[in-house]
Amino acid sequence: MKRRTFLQSSTVLAAAALLPGCATQSAISGTPGRLRTAHVGLGYQGREDMGAIASHPAVDVVALCDVDSKFLAEAQAQYPKARSYTDYRVMLDEMGDEIDAVIVATPDHTHAPASLLAMGMDKPVYCQKPLTHHVAEAREMARVARDRKLVTQMGIQVHSFYDYRVATQLIQSGLIGKVREVRAWSPKNWGYNGPAPTESDPVPETLNWDLWLGTAPDRPYVEERYHPSNWRQIVDYGCGTLGDMGVHIFDTPYNALALDVPLTIVNDCRPPSGYGFPEHNVVTYEFPGTAYTADTLKWVWYDGPGAPGEQPELELPNGDPLPEQGAIFYGETGKLLLPHFMQEPRLFVDGAYREIGTEITAAAAALDLGEPVRNYATESPKHYHQFVDACLGKDETSAPFSYASRLTEVILLGVVAGRFPGETLHWDTDTARFAEDKANEFLAGSYRAF
Repeated sequence: MKRRTFLQSSTVLAAAALLPGCATQSAISGTPGRLRTAHVGLGYQGREDMGAIASHPAVDVVALCDVDSKFLAEAQAQYPKARSYTDYRVMLDEMGDEIDAVIVATPDHTHAPASLLAMGMDKPVYCQKPLTHHVAEAREMARVARDRKLVTQMGIQVHSFYDYRVATQLIQSGLIGKVREVRAWSPKNWGYNGPAPTESDPVPETLNWDLWLGTAPDRPYVEERYHPSNWRQIVDYGCGTLGDMGVHIFDTPYNALALDVPLTIVNDCRPPSGYGFPEHNVVTYEFPGTAYTADTLKWVWYDGPGAPGEQPELELPNGDPLPEQGAIFYGETGKLLLPHFMQEPRLFVDGAYREIGTEITAAAAALDLGEPVRNYATESPKHYHQFVDACLGKDETSAPFSYASRLTEVILLGVVAGRFPGETLHWDTDTARFAEDKANEFLAGSYRAF
C-alpha cells in the first residue's frame, strides 16, 4: 500500500487523510452485542488503555498497532489472535470491515491524524488526552464526531471518579455561591530548557522512526530524548505539563463551572526556544461568566518543579501544606479545595475548615454513587467501559469530543501563549483566531508527508 499524505488546509486537516477505497460503514458490524477493537499506540499508556478496554466482557481485541516492534510483541503475547501492524493506515485499510472501534494512545502529535482517519470510516474513537496537538485539530475532531454522530471519549479516566463527580455536584448546588476564581497547580515538569540536540544516534532495530515522527517534521533520532518517554517536553510532539496534568486537573473545575473557552490568556514563562517547552509556566485565563460563576472567571495555572511556590492566595487553614497537585475554587461564601486525586473535597470559610460530610453524602446520593471508592485499579476501567457500553448502545460517554475538544482548546491556548511570554492574547471563539495575528500561525501545524 502506498503511504498516504496527510493534508492541511488553512484551518485544519482537510479530511483528505481518508484512505481511498475504504467504504463508510456502520460502527458495529460484527457479532451483535460485541465490540471489536483496534489499538494504536502500545507504550505504557496504550497498554493501560488496552487492558482496561479489554476487561469489558463484550470486547474482542482484533488489531494491534505500534511503531516499536518490542511493544507490539508484548501486546501480541497478550492477545495472540489479534493482527499486528506498524502503520495504522495499513491496519485501517486492511481491516476496516473487521474493526468496530479504535483506541488511540500515541504521542500527542499523532492523536488527530490517527483518530480522524478512523472517524472518517465511521469508527467510534477513544483517544488519550490531550485530545489533539493543535487547536485547529481539536475543532475538527469535534466537527467530525458531531457530523457523523460518532461515539467518542477522551482518556481522562478521573472524570468518572467519585470525588470529582461529588465536587462538581457541590459546586453546582451552590455550596460556595458563584465562583470568581480558580487556581490550579502541578509540580510535574514536562519542560526542557536546554538546546536542541545536534547529535544523532542509531535508530533501534525495533523502532520505525519515520512512522513514529508521522506528520511531525523530520528530525534525527536521539536516544532517550523522544521515544518512548520524553516526547512531552518537545514542542513538535507534546503539549508540556499543561497537556499532561493540566487536562486532568482542569477537568473538574471546567466541567463543574460549565465553562467554554477563554477571552484572554497570558503565560508568564521563559522566552520560547522553538524546541522544548518552558519548565515553569504561570498561565492566567479570563473566562466569560456562566450560571455558576461571577460575570467573569479568573483562572491561574502553575506548573514546574516547586509549583505553585509561596502564594498567599493558596494558603490553607492551620498552615496545612497544599496537596502536591490540585485546585481551589474561590466562591462568594467560601473556598473549596479539590486535591488531585482520590481525596475528598474540603471547604474552608474565613480561614477555618467547615465540615461538609452531610453535603458530600447528599451530592453522592443525587448522583447515585453509593459509598466512596478510592482504588484506581477498580475505578479507572469505568471510564473505558462507559465508552464500550456507549458503542453498544447501552450508555452515553461523559467526556465525548464535543466536551473534550473545548477543554483541550483551553489547554492548548495556554501552550500557544507560551510563545509570547507575558503578553495578553485575546481569543475570538467565533472565528477561532487571536486578535494578535502573530499568534495565529501556531493554531495548526504543518503536516509532513510520510
